[in-house]
Amino acid sequence: MPVFFNTANLIAGLLFGSVGFVAFTYGKRMSLWTPMFYGLALMAFPYFVESPGLLLIIGGLGILGLFFLRH
Repeated sequence: MPVFFNTANLIAGLLFGSVGFVAFTYGKRMSLWTPMFYGLALMAFPYFVESPGLLLIIGGLGILGLFFLRH
């Protein structure tokens, strides 16, 4: 599993990982599967995406999914 060490990927990974952790914790406490799934996805996907632009698009769609697909 390669790790991409440029500034954009590190900052975006930290941002989306933090949002994903909060979503996962919220979903676990409320026993809701949707936020838990999105939280895990937001924490894991930066490890597999190399392009900063694609990273921002996928992360943005994941965060929008948290708000629009609540239940």
